[in-house]
Amino acid sequence: QVQLVESGGGLVQAGGSLRLSCAASGSMFSIVSMGWYREFPGKPRDLVASITRDGVTTYKDSVKGRFTISGDNAKNTVHLQMNGLKPEDSAVYYCNLDYCLTPTCDYSDYSRGDYWGQGTQVTVSS
Repeated sequence: QVQLVESGGGLVQAGGSLRLSCAASGSMFSIVSMGWYREFPGKPRDLVASITRDGVTTYKDSVKGRFTISGDNAKNTVHLQMNGLKPEDSAVYYCNLDYCLTPTCDYSDYSRGDYWGQGTQVTVSS
């Protein structure tokens, strides 16, 4: 069983900062990547930023230069530092874990998995 513990959401004024953290634990062979997605009411969940175990990062264009994702492989933890927050960043943020259960690491034989955190609310007031 895999678990994700998210922390760091909250209310902040425009221009402020928040730091989201997500810690993974449980039965895993290895982690492929971890990331943060956000969901607006009535819209699909959308990638904000992700980082692979090798440190390769991906960012949504609208957060580049404002958000920074970092990972701690030893602690299976990912952090999202969000600076220069805007009201349009207000959403529920979800941590995502892409992991391997065995060395095969293949979705087709269920040796690779995808897991979501419970979500944390980020609200940016104008």
